[in-house]
Amino acid sequence: MSSAIFHSPAPSPALRRFAALLEPKTDAQLGALARESAALTQQHFGRTIRLFAPLYLSNECINNCAYCGFSRDNAILRVTLDVESVVKEARHLAGEGFRNILLVAGEHPKFVSNGYLERCVRALVAEIPSISLEVAPMETPEYATLVAAGAEGLIVYQETYDREIYAAMHTAGPKKDYDWRVACPERAYAGGFRRIGVGALLGLAEWRTEAQALAAHLAHLLRACWRAQFTVSLPRLRPCAGEFAPRHVVSDREFIQLICALRICFPQVGIVLSTREPAGLRDALLPLGVTTMSAGSHTEPGGYTGQGREDLHLTVRGKALAPADSDAEGATGQFEISDVRTPKEVAEVIRAQGFEPVWKDWDRAILDAPTPSPVIAAVA
Repeated sequence: MSSAIFHSPAPSPALRRFAALLEPKTDAQLGALARESAALTQQHFGRTIRLFAPLYLSNECINNCAYCGFSRDNAILRVTLDVESVVKEARHLAGEGFRNILLVAGEHPKFVSNGYLERCVRALVAEIPSISLEVAPMETPEYATLVAAGAEGLIVYQETYDREIYAAMHTAGPKKDYDWRVACPERAYAGGFRRIGVGALLGLAEWRTEAQALAAHLAHLLRACWRAQFTVSLPRLRPCAGEFAPRHVVSDREFIQLICALRICFPQVGIVLSTREPAGLRDALLPLGVTTMSAGSHTEPGGYTGQGREDLHLTVRGKALAPADSDAEGATGQFEISDVRTPKEVAEVIRAQGFEPVWKDWDRAILDAPTPSPVIAAVA
């Protein structure tokens, strides 16, 4: 895919309006944006909020990404969960109510390879109706294998659309390849994924420029992959191992403006809000455009039930040096979360605001159902 889509000399009316909506606004103008955004959200999604939880499989990684706690050179405690441990973590989440789980893993071919992801998906698919992945980019046939195993969603964030900043942030490992990553959603679509999520990590580049590039990418994908459902996420940088400081801080006001602009210009695209954001802000954003939220999240492998603690090891610059001390609490997380409320507490807040928390909105039985006869279809 050509990167020219991000720098079109003649952007569409929707992208021109998006750029205009990102310009500085008065309080009255921002209020008008919020009201329009809320109305469009209810029109296209009703009063529902889809809930999900991330399940981290591995924090092993061969990439050096300056902003990530899993970065190869960071001296952290690492582990890759075996499939049995993954099932125990997933069953804990199912006990919390989740039927929509995102499997997350660092990028390390030694650990997350040789059918590992497929085995994880197959072990969970009978109990978890909606399984998505946030893992290293792959070729289309590999994606097709995971779809056949039971995965239905793929998340891949470009992190930043600024090529110079991207090169500065990714100094080692396969993630250095900007073009390979930016084409990932289309390979996933060709592989059969029905839900695809994209996004940018806010804090690496100037937020308005970043947002416009993300919007251009999203507009391209909506044309090229029109059968898929798309979501967009705008995670803001949080503290992590390595102590990376955001280069461009995005204020709460700017964050709210960006979410409203996305909803107004892409009314049918889902917007995801993670536990990176504080509870008060998440509650305020509920009516304004968000359609999917995580809750009760842990960003370390084994974070929900303590699985994998016996296999923890300290890794420095890509080398495992020694087993963890016996008193180690667990693997190192990718970043610190901000909203630490339980899933039940988050669901209660959603209901209190007049919305319905949706734990399950998909089942493979829909695909497996027999096709109705022409007569039945005509009557229906």
